[in-house]
Amino acid sequence: MKKVKSRMDESILVCVYYGPNGERLIKRGAKIANMLDCPFYIVTVDPSPFDELDAEKADYITKWKNLAEANNADEFIIKDNEKRPFAKVIGEVAREKHITQIVLGQTAQSRWEQIAKGSIINTLIREIPFIDLHIVSVARTLKEQGEMYEKGCRAYLVKEDENYLLSFKFSPHVEYEGIFFKEIGTDFNNGLFKFIKGTETIQVHVTEDIVNDKYTDLLNKDLDEKD
Repeated sequence: MKKVKSRMDESILVCVYYGPNGERLIKRGAKIANMLDCPFYIVTVDPSPFDELDAEKADYITKWKNLAEANNADEFIIKDNEKRPFAKVIGEVAREKHITQIVLGQTAQSRWEQIAKGSIINTLIREIPFIDLHIVSVARTLKEQGEMYEKGCRAYLVKEDENYLLSFKFSPHVEYEGIFFKEIGTDFNNGLFKFIKGTETIQVHVTEDIVNDKYTDLLNKDLDEKD
């Protein structure tokens, strides 16, 4: 039997998508809901039918369901086979559940994409005004390898010929924006560059300011998808 919430004028909705940030978003939403003692929901949206999801996506959904139960969520909502825009689906759920606050991850849009196409966040605000949005950014620490790397700092990748070069200065030539974790005990820029693709967190290895060759196809693919 679930505990009766004392605050029914507040309601939290966490939006998750495939990738390692889902657990972090759910825990952030649960923390807010516990502080307010209010209802707490989790939603994921997928354009494919649920029974057509691959094993990796199915594993994420199983994990989120377990996290929802462990964090006393009122409901875990799956919106599968959805062809509507993300903001429309989230808006529908928000109105149905009387949501007042939404927690979601940092988007992959660059500054230039926001200028050209409009911000996903702005689209969501227009769809469901008067709702508070909590945008959770990429973590600036690496839990698994924290002792091997310094605290992360903002950095960028610039493409030069066939290579991707690490830069700490923003320019119109920047292809990716993210966080760089430098290896402890090195005078060179060796380490990990972490960025977001869609709602999935990606990390690539950097050696002396250059991204390792084995990640080039991945980065080029991302650019093709943006085009």
